Amino acid sequence: MQKDRSSATARHATLNLDGLAIFYREAGPRDAPVLLLPHGYPCSSYQYRKLMAGLGDRWRTVAPDFPGFGYSDTPALDAFGYDFDAYARFLGRFADALQLDRYALWLHDYGSQIGLRHAIAHPQRITALIIQNGDIYEDALGPKYQTIQAYWAAPTQAKRSTLEEAVSEHGFRDEFIGEVDEDVAARVPPDLWKLHWPLMDHPVRREASVRLMEKLKDNLAWFPRYQAYLREHRPPTLIVWGPKDGYMPEPAARAYLRDLPDAELHLLPDAGHWLLETHFEHALPRVRSFLEGALR
Repeated sequence: MQKDRSSATARHATLNLDGLAIFYREAGPRDAPVLLLPHGYPCSSYQYRKLMAGLGDRWRTVAPDFPGFGYSDTPALDAFGYDFDAYARFLGRFADALQLDRYALWLHDYGSQIGLRHAIAHPQRITALIIQNGDIYEDALGPKYQTIQAYWAAPTQAKRSTLEEAVSEHGFRDEFIGEVDEDVAARVPPDLWKLHWPLMDHPVRREASVRLMEKLKDNLAWFPRYQAYLREHRPPTLIVWGPKDGYMPEPAARAYLRDLPDAELHLLPDAGHWLLETHFEHALPRVRSFLEGALR
């Protein structure tokens, strides 16, 4: 008899949150343990589409599009902070709106900064962490940070223009396939930048993206707070990582073991920042096995 996979099929919805239309994806039984999926840059909830289908038989997965990303509304620059604090507050308000009170949290890219601020504010909600290429250790930052660090040191308009140029279809393409080997890059669907760039090619969204890059400097001051949260609360943690990542290489993954010595670490050697696109068949069994133990 064929297994019923209807609950694994993603559901797409929009809710009104503080006057903003917020798009989100959801899959899995509504009474199942929850995995909350804040997305990274330059993407949206779309980055989790395969993961949600792969977990939807046993877990409820929920992935919003942040304001200014994907299919969610884009508030004016003076109406929304467009910084990591604003997005952390949004994530809490989103969880409240869906009446999510306990959940595991996926941390990836900007989502790691947003998610950990949310976890610090609401530690009682967090049942487990899954960390995929999210950096919180300054001494382990990769060489690709040099461009933005040069801007932080001397924030001239010329250097800011380099950041602005990265917010482009070509810049998005480089983010997705610029660091992995050719055979791995071939597994990444061009939809990720071809479909996402038209959504992001908007003056407020482009400026907000640059502002987030600028705010990464201030975010460094939060790194010790993130680390302290991990040491204090020791949530069950899976680290699944693509080391071919110029921002977050292998040392950035291993650094988590300083504060979470019991974390489960899996390095996928030829994978990069977007391993759910290129190494999904390797990542999914590890995620399922971890969740089965952590969310009993």
